[in-house]
Amino acid sequence: MDSRTNIGRVRGLGSAKHGGEHWLKQRLTAIGNVLLTTWFVLSLLMIPSFDHAALAQWLAQPLVAVPMILMITNIFAHARLGLQVLIEDYVHDDGLKFAAMTLLNFYVIASAVFGIFVVAKLAFTGAPA
Repeated sequence: MDSRTNIGRVRGLGSAKHGGEHWLKQRLTAIGNVLLTTWFVLSLLMIPSFDHAALAQWLAQPLVAVPMILMITNIFAHARLGLQVLIEDYVHDDGLKFAAMTLLNFYVIASAVFGIFVVAKLAFTGAPA
């Protein structure tokens, strides 16, 4: 029988102290997504034509490439945060949870890096990918 008080029994079993930070990161990336996708849509509407050459020339501009890279990075960071919560909440087996988180991290990082390289190639060469 345990002679500790109720509060003594639950000490150390409370918050992991990461929920607030995770919540804040998710909200900040959401705000970034709203701002960057608004910029993206408005700047696309200002292009005279939507053929491949015009879009490649538009994306090759540094003032377009930098926000595009920021948008790609921010979208994938936000997706990772949201999917991490789903995995932590609904995958109960520790081994499967580790595998799912590892797969999620590889997918998000690889996809973001691929998108950044495509934009960077256009920005530095000015040629379509």
